[in-house]
Amino acid sequence: MLRDLDERSREIFKRIVESYLDTGEPVGSRNLARILPMALSPASVRNVMADLERAGLIFSPHTSAGRLPTDRGLRFFVDALLEVGDLTRDERSSIEAQVRAAGSGKSIESVLTEASQLLSGLSRGAGVVLTSKTDMLLKHIEFVRIEPTRGLVVLVGENGMVENRLIDLPAGLPPAALVEAGNYLNALIRGRTLADVRGELERRMAEQRAELDALTQAVVEDGLASWSAAGGGRPETLIVRGRANLLEDLKALDELERVRLLFEDLETNKDLIQLLGLADAGDGVRIFIGSENKLFSMSGSSLVLSPYRDAEQRVVGVLGVIGPTRLNYARIVPMVDYTAKVVGRLIG
Repeated sequence: MLRDLDERSREIFKRIVESYLDTGEPVGSRNLARILPMALSPASVRNVMADLERAGLIFSPHTSAGRLPTDRGLRFFVDALLEVGDLTRDERSSIEAQVRAAGSGKSIESVLTEASQLLSGLSRGAGVVLTSKTDMLLKHIEFVRIEPTRGLVVLVGENGMVENRLIDLPAGLPPAALVEAGNYLNALIRGRTLADVRGELERRMAEQRAELDALTQAVVEDGLASWSAAGGGRPETLIVRGRANLLEDLKALDELERVRLLFEDLETNKDLIQLLGLADAGDGVRIFIGSENKLFSMSGSSLVLSPYRDAEQRVVGVLGVIGPTRLNYARIVPMVDYTAKVVGRLIG
């Protein structure tokens, strides 16, 4: 069993993983013997490495090469051996200042975009943010026609945040219907959350369908539905920043192919949203490594994710970092955790 590894085996395994996280290169028994805190010959180190390989924790990428950790080995390292650091006071202040500046009088999306960009810059990976349904207290809603069958819904919260969504308009919709739809909703929304308004509308429309004609009713329903995630409240808006970071320091064509596959994965928003949605199942940061998830199994990438919450501690989204499996987990975990807390305070 992995937990039964003796101290010598754990130390050698830890050094193999730390070397991989630092350089991305395999490490051999001779180099390990030089850096170990205990006196061991290269031959003794090789014997331990053979045991670790049989346990599925490390592997040899080439004949006569050094060893690298497997995805299973990285999971064991993260769960049992990782020493998570903490952010300095200056780092915390910098994160809070950047995210807060993005939210000053601007939309929620601008806050989340800045958070994604910030995580990308700090991690040298790709920053990702996934927004859930809007639960802020509402102040005003407006419908604007931009094409004959396309419209814009503008939702204003009592905290000053503004969100925009595009919706389809019924063919032949008269201009007055947009005004009527806005007036109808504005009589209901002030001081309520979107979930509250939807529940009230469903009740009213069941009782008073004659109050709105069919075309206006369609606008009202589509306008509110544009903020509702499919599948009972799942997250719906994905922001990814810093993909170019994943192209840096590539050493071989197979690594380029790995990143190409990752870019394809990032374009599959539906699958990515389903995966990131798993992160709101519990508190704190969650780590997905390589083949542990089917979405990134081909590209050999890891995700470090944390849910962020509103003032009532409801999960309203997920943010984090995507990068190679040799991410600096000890640094990125507290960084993602703190950024999620800052975003939650700001949008709550």
